[in-house]
Amino acid sequence: MDRLDDLAAFVAIIEKGSQTAAARDLRRSLQSINRSLTSLERGVGIALINRTTRQSTPTEAGLALYRRIKPALTEINDAKREAADKRAEPSGLLRVGAPVLFAPAFGAPVVCDFLERHPEVEVELKVSDRQVDLLEQGLDLAVRIREMPDSGLKARRIGELRVVIFGAPAYFARHGRPGHPDDLENHHCVLHAADDPDIEKWPFRIEGKYKSVRVHGRFKTDSAAAAHVAVARGLGVGRAPLWQIRRLVDDEVVEVVLEEFEITRIPFTPSGHPQRYPLRKPNYSQTSWPHD
Repeated sequence: MDRLDDLAAFVAIIEKGSQTAAARDLRRSLQSINRSLTSLERGVGIALINRTTRQSTPTEAGLALYRRIKPALTEINDAKREAADKRAEPSGLLRVGAPVLFAPAFGAPVVCDFLERHPEVEVELKVSDRQVDLLEQGLDLAVRIREMPDSGLKARRIGELRVVIFGAPAYFARHGRPGHPDDLENHHCVLHAADDPDIEKWPFRIEGKYKSVRVHGRFKTDSAAAAHVAVARGLGVGRAPLWQIRRLVDDEVVEVVLEEFEITRIPFTPSGHPQRYPLRKPNYSQTSWPHD
């Protein structure tokens, strides 16, 4: 048994009043506590504890030893905890990727909170709507707003987003409101390219079944913000996560349509390479994420 463990057992016996109580407090066996006390007494060459069947009391020599070693033992334990805390405290550079609109609205505030809690960490936030390769771009962590394909990435789903079809009242006044996804064939649609391989197919749930409806439009862009502006100006019907256009909806600049045909909500997921991710997992419950 380590000599520090022997001293800890001796202190616990005096403070708890018996070897049994000391064993319970230290989560050690009674035999182990007894061996520590015997070893310590053998080392100093004098009895330190008067043993009875029900309690243990220190001898004069034992009480004197206790008063000398208690502060030292406390200092040693505090030093060990401090060293362990420093070892566990995250440090270093963390490179994070996030979508363009998500980054300022949610990513940057979360990064600020994280940096306040972990002063030894530096964060580089890279913003892009492209689905980049994490290793190729040197990223440790990226937020994905889509279903995650099978890969070697370590991922954790932290929420789901509602995706809606929307348009400006002025556009609907001119062209009518679509009452069914098939009606979109007769509408102009604003197409957000991003990384979607087929931006002219919009998914819906019709009569309980998944169905893609082909749409068309004269305006295509890889910028979500530009697509929202075009829809708000009455250029056509758009498709986007509700949280991105919530202010436009609340201000009645645009209206949501075809709500009963919306697909299952899509997830947003932080993902990263396990061998590159250098920090402990953040507590996402302390952050504010989009919930629409």
